[in-house]
Amino acid sequence: MKKDLQSIKSLIYEIRENKVMLDSDLAALYEVETFNLNKAVKRNIKRFPGDFMFQLTKEEWENLTFQNGISSKQHGGRRSLPYVFTEQGIAMLAAILNSQKAIDVNISIMRTFVQLRHYALSKPDADIQIAELRKLLMLYIEKNDKRVNDIIIALNNLIEHPKPAKTIGFTAKEKSPKYSTG
Repeated sequence: MKKDLQSIKSLIYEIRENKVMLDSDLAALYEVETFNLNKAVKRNIKRFPGDFMFQLTKEEWENLTFQNGISSKQHGGRRSLPYVFTEQGIAMLAAILNSQKAIDVNISIMRTFVQLRHYALSKPDADIQIAELRKLLMLYIEKNDKRVNDIIIALNNLIEHPKPAKTIGFTAKEKSPKYSTG
């Protein structure tokens, strides 16, 4: 069970100051197709207000895939932006996906959210520290991206316009000095 909690933790992201899970990750856990999960949600859309479920913007999706190394292949080469579900939205999913698998998975997910909440409460300044680390990392990436870009430009210039090699000694074209004897 502990391994299940750890694997579920890795599927929880923070977006718009909410801990959420992607529709495709939930579908995989529930062993249903993402299309079918979203179809069931749309049939029961009144159960999913904006604080239970929302669709990611293109920018949010790109940031999430970049920062967390999410493969587009892993999520089926999506044609539309994913939906994400908050803890309350996931609890509501249990009501509309009424299989034993959905119930078991939901229990594991709820336990994981409770664990995360307990951890967050036990570390009152953890969010502040994480936010500071995130800022520092973004500044570092921004600065180093510029440096790396400058290096790449310099290397490309060298490749396109190499400096002529200096010759050492005499070449065949050069004449040796003539000495006059007087």
